[in-house]
Amino acid sequence: MTPPLVPPAELAGPGPLLGADARVHTPLLGVDLTAPPADVERLARIAGESDRILVGVGEPDPGWAPLVGALALTLVPVGRDTGPEHVGVDDPAAALAGLHAATEANPQAATVLAGLLRWSVDLPVPAALDAESFAYSTLLGGAEFRGWLTRRGPRPLPPPVEEPVRVTRAGRVLHLTLNRPERRNAYGRQVRDALVDALDLALLDPAVEQVVLDGAGPAFCAGGDLDEFGTAPDLATAHLVRTRAGAARPVHALRDRVEVRLHGPCVGAGIEVPAFAGRVVAAPDTTIRLPEVGMGLIPGAGGTVSLPRRIGRWRTLHLALSGTPCDAATALRWGLVDAVAEQCQADAHEP
Repeated sequence: MTPPLVPPAELAGPGPLLGADARVHTPLLGVDLTAPPADVERLARIAGESDRILVGVGEPDPGWAPLVGALALTLVPVGRDTGPEHVGVDDPAAALAGLHAATEANPQAATVLAGLLRWSVDLPVPAALDAESFAYSTLLGGAEFRGWLTRRGPRPLPPPVEEPVRVTRAGRVLHLTLNRPERRNAYGRQVRDALVDALDLALLDPAVEQVVLDGAGPAFCAGGDLDEFGTAPDLATAHLVRTRAGAARPVHALRDRVEVRLHGPCVGAGIEVPAFAGRVVAAPDTTIRLPEVGMGLIPGAGGTVSLPRRIGRWRTLHLALSGTPCDAATALRWGLVDAVAEQCQADAHEP
């Protein structure tokens, strides 16, 4: 299906976002930015107040800058992405079609995410984490996530392990290694709790001058453990666990002392938590992906807070809606990682 592509003068859209059936109608519109700029400030105000996801398409004239800043994101040809509002793609029309399909498949999650990214970036980090979690809990109770759970089917909970995070200390350096390589270091409750316990050591001991976090095995972290999704006893408890027992807050609190070393797949929480660190180093084989919208959810481990503060809300939304991988070179160019280096993988057999 070809997504709607409208001139800027028509970006107000085809009527209310919600129909009489309370369903989201036309959640995304493409905005043709090939026209000469006109009435830009008024159109930027309309875009900033829109309930729809407005995606610019084409290489905009510099005069369109206020409107581009107000849009959800702008797709431009590769090499023309000169600012954080731009995402360079091989074929902007095809990329728009992909975003349109993603939002039509999960319109509630996509719409909630775009709105959250627009305003939460101005909140203090703890408040922004709460806002993300409130939205996430809402979507956990929605039809889109229930549909994903049904399609996935029942799954057994992962078995316990003795050392889900390996902790070593050498002088003033605390070295933490995610240590469930058989599950690609999925961010389940065992890994989460062990990681938070280890981070608490650094919070309590000012003699720890550096915290190094890496992962054993072929992946730094393949995201939340899907076998645990939907297993919280209730949505309120799930919110409190995410915000008060998750790793986002302590990594943010320790950010000036934390270096994260990424390698291989870094999915969902596998980039959302690291992005809070003061320094993130990626191996050349690093790939970054945000898959949550496809599950009827939004990033829930802090990604709507950490990523926009590194790469802007526009590129964050693109990663989340498209679900496509971002390679190490792109992550470096965007500022999602601070360096690319060869040796970032922990030895799974290191004592």
